[in-house]
Amino acid sequence: MSATATDLSPPLTLRERLGLALRYGALGLVGLVMLYPILWLVGASFKSNAEIFGQIGLLPSHLDFSAYAKGWKTSSEYTFATYFLNSFLIVVPRIVVTVISCVLVAYAFARFEFWGKKILFSVMVTTLMLPHIILRIPQYLMFKQFGWLDGYLPLIVPSAFATDTFFVFMLVQFLRGIPRDMEEAATIDGCNPLQLLLYVIVPLLKPAIVSVIVFQFIWTMNDFMGPLIYLSSVEKYPVSLALKMTIGATEEVEWASAIAISVVALLPSVAVFFAAQKHFIDSAASSGIKG
Repeated sequence: MSATATDLSPPLTLRERLGLALRYGALGLVGLVMLYPILWLVGASFKSNAEIFGQIGLLPSHLDFSAYAKGWKTSSEYTFATYFLNSFLIVVPRIVVTVISCVLVAYAFARFEFWGKKILFSVMVTTLMLPHIILRIPQYLMFKQFGWLDGYLPLIVPSAFATDTFFVFMLVQFLRGIPRDMEEAATIDGCNPLQLLLYVIVPLLKPAIVSVIVFQFIWTMNDFMGPLIYLSSVEKYPVSLALKMTIGATEEVEWASAIAISVVALLPSVAVFFAAQKHFIDSAASSGIKG
């Protein structure tokens, strides 16, 4: 019977074992520091105001889920089910138009030669350094002329024109790392540029596209300034605005309810991240080309 690789490897020395122990200990300590705010948030959702401000421990004195029920109902006539639905009415269309527009623009920059390509790419990269706040006033005036205020179009339509330049840059860099062998073979077989994009490029871009979806989902769910500027009707608020409304609804804030609903608001982003974790691993292991 043949020996396995594990059987053939030499045993670890005492120094190597101590090094591994120190390495994993340091990683565990850093992980605990990073997770502590989340653990405190979950524990505080079961505490009273006195416990929240009087104790630093993670564990509450008793488990009481009433804060979750009260936070879900909110102080308005709408429950958080309405606000979550509103968030998804923004997030889902925005992700769709972001993926389509950014893939098209990245494909053009990475695979085609045209006049002014380097200048346009430089301008696009330069916009990454501009703070979004400087665009708010001209965009607000433009959307006001369109009659789009108090609606979701100002939050969705700009992404249909590849304005999320970080994603375009990321996809371009990913495409530049993919050899053109399969594309050249498909071209010889008679594929036009659109067929090449749909049947060759997009499958190869799957890990990067998943990254775009995850980042756009999290960023849109956490977006506060955009909805605050463009939405004025409470029934159209997303979760980010509803959380602020819950905190400022009364003179004395019941922090357990606000923290409880904050924990619930984190769940979709956490679920999407862990659901996409496999694709992150696949992107590290392979770019989609099998040798």
